[in-house]
Amino acid sequence: MIILGIILLVLGFIFGIQILWILGIVVLVVGLVLLALGSMGRAVGGRRHYY
Repeated sequence: MIILGIILLVLGFIFGIQILWILGIVVLVVGLVLLALGSMGRAVGGRRHYY
């Protein structure tokens, strides 16, 4: 999800499409939150580690 967020941010910036920029930020933040929860040992979606 983190890589997808970065790709959406770059595409939104290059093509000047605002919705891609916003979606990229949202997906990136969600990916980082899931990564943080998984690294703290909390089960996220039934998985101990989220990559």
